This record gives sequence, structure tokens and C-alpha cells, in this order.
Amino acid sequence: MFDYSFGQQSLDAQLDVLGIRSAFEKNLARAADHARTLAKGGLLPFARQASNGPDMGPIAEAADRITERFDDLIVLGTGGSSLGAQAAIALARYINGRGTEIHTPDSLCPFEMDRLLFELDPKTTHVLAISKSGTTAETLAQLLACRAWLETAVTDEELGDHFTFVTEPGERPLRHYGEKLGSPILDHPTDVGGRFSVLTNVGMLPVAVSGLSVEGFRKGAEEVCADFCANPETAAAVVGAALTQTLHEEKGVTQVLIMPYAEVLRAFTRWHGQLWAESLGKDGQGTTPIRAVGPVDQHSQLQLFLDGPNDKFVTIITVPSFGKGPRIDKKEAEAYGLDYMADHTIGDMVTCQSRATQATLRKKGRTVREIVIDQLSEENLGGLFVSFMLETVLTANLMGVDAFDQPAVEEGKILTRQYLSALE
Repeated sequence: MFDYSFGQQSLDAQLDVLGIRSAFEKNLARAADHARTLAKGGLLPFARQASNGPDMGPIAEAADRITERFDDLIVLGTGGSSLGAQAAIALARYINGRGTEIHTPDSLCPFEMDRLLFELDPKTTHVLAISKSGTTAETLAQLLACRAWLETAVTDEELGDHFTFVTEPGERPLRHYGEKLGSPILDHPTDVGGRFSVLTNVGMLPVAVSGLSVEGFRKGAEEVCADFCANPETAAAVVGAALTQTLHEEKGVTQVLIMPYAEVLRAFTRWHGQLWAESLGKDGQGTTPIRAVGPVDQHSQLQLFLDGPNDKFVTIITVPSFGKGPRIDKKEAEAYGLDYMADHTIGDMVTCQSRATQATLRKKGRTVREIVIDQLSEENLGGLFVSFMLETVLTANLMGVDAFDQPAVEEGKILTRQYLSALE
């Protein structure tokens, strides 16, 4: 599936150079103990989304209903209700071609909404509204705007067919709205928080609409979870959590950098940013996630990563790309003094750039781990999702904070409602 390494200099060697072996081993033992506790309890709900689970049928049915009739799907949701789906469906462009076009206006931007509704045909557009609580203000505002737009082109009898909803059971505005329309409603799992929901119907319904395999994503996650339970001392999530916390405590590392060398994983960095920040930033604690994509950010942020404060733990994610992509014409390259490029592919260049970046970072004393995905596939991305979710939960446990709440952001939501109510 994917390899997890620390390059030419092994993790043991880096620990010795940094002088943090003893502290790391203590954190590793603590993280492994918590991993065993989780394993005994059957893991957490987000990691129990089975490839043959009871929700597989409803997901497939909802996806078929959308793809058979509609050319475009607008996914309304913000934060965990959208970022996981975006990271997952990015894969469709590379391994599956295009089916129903999916649009994810997750930021409540008036200009983006105007553009989107101007460009799409309401008669051939479906709207999927997702909110765990059923009260998310941004999602409800977009929903009301989309309904008004649809009503300009479809009859009252047709309107309900243009919507699908995902929300928790119970008395919730979003569920009540869907019931009045007579639209299909899928239950958001009550035991899985939004930012951990990518493998539930929240992320997997868009995956199914995109033509990707829901079963593949979940099988990949199952494989990682099986290794996590069987080998807690060496599982990627356990080692990553222990190292992150040790670097923070012993070396003042306050930032975690995720830098994939694959454009398909750009959205993954946004998903990880929310997962990490909202789960760990509490009680004056936490490390700040940074997003970058190689090789483009070698020309923007890398100078800081190399020559700025040594306060970052760097994770490079790569996909083997030797021989991939367009090949550079030998004569043309040599004619312009670009002999080093001659007869090589774009993939050859990216691979060498990734290696060079890692080597330079290590030379500058930065701690770098590399995750090598053997190919772009649903299984590999599903495994990557669950590995980082488990790593986040284990890091929270080492820090002594609750990974699953977000008390501070609620204050801003309350003030927003007050300001809106005061507008004339």
C-alpha cells in the first residue's frame, strides 16, 4: 500500500543525532498503549466503516439516482462535511475519467455562488446538502439560495428530486427541510464527528457519484487498521504521533508540514489541516499544520522551510513517477543547453526534485519522513485517510486534550447570528 520511511538516515539515527531517543521511546510506549486500548475496543467509529457495511447499499442507490439523471452535483457543506469528499474525489480525474461533474462551494463566497449558479443548468443539477448538526448556517444559506435558483426552472413536483440530504436523525432544520421536500435523507453517523467523517456516507456518496470505488476506499482503510491493531509499536500512526509530540516537547517544534509531490493530493492537505488544527488546538496547546505541494512550493515556501526557524516536522508524500508523463525531446533540450533534461520524463524530474528537497532539508537539520504511495488508487488513499486520523487521535491523547470537540469556534457562530439579527 504505502511505505513509511525516514530516508537514507534511519529514524534511529535521527533520534540519536537529535538526542531525543529516550523521550521518543517513552512517548512511543504511551502511544502504543493507547493504540492497544483502541484496538481492544474495536477502534473508533470513524475507523469501523466496513467495505461490506449496511450503508453500502443506500450510498450506491443514492449515487445511481443522481448520476442517471443529472449532469452536475453541487455539494453543500463546509469543513468536515466537504473537505474529505474533495480530497477523495480528486482521485477521479486521474484514474476514472469524468462522470457527473461535482462542485464543492465550501466557502460561503457570494461571488463563487453567483458564478456557479450562472454557469450551471438547474434542470440537470442535483444538490447534496450535508450537515451533521443540521444547523450549519453556511450550508443552510446556500441551500435556500439553491432552492430559489432551482424553482426558476423546475416544477414544485420535480423539486424534491433535485435534492439529497445527509444529517443526523432527530429534530433538525436540515432534516425537516428535506422531509418537507420529500427528498432522500441519509443518516449522518451520530458517533462520527464531521472532520473524521470522510469514510462515512459524507465522503463516500460523492465518491460513488464520481465513479470511484467506495469499497476500495474502505478496504484500504481496513488494511491499515488491521496493521494498527496487530503491530501497534510500528504502525505509521503510532510512530508519527510519538515523534510529533517528542519533537514538540524536546525541540520546540510547533508546526507540522504536509507536502505531497502529487497534484492529486493538494485537497488532501486542506483536509489534513482542518483535522489536525481543530482536533489539537486546545487549552493553549497544539501544533500548527502547514500545507504545501511539490514541486511548485519549492519556489515559494521552501526557502523558509530550509533557512527559517527549525520548528517544523516535515512529511513528504510521494507517488513513484519515474517514466511517467510527457518525455522531453532530446534534441530540443540539448539545443538549448538543457542536457540534464534530455530524454527524461516530467515524472523523472519530479522524483529527483522530491529526493533533492528531502536531502537538503535533512542536511539543514530538519526532521523529515517520507510516505511513498505505490500507486494512485482508492485503497491507498483510504489507507492514508485513516492513518492520519489515527495519528491525530493518538497525538491528542499524548497532549492530554479531547480530539473530538471544538469549543472555541462556537463563540464565533453565536456572534455571527447576533450580528445578522441586528442588520436592518
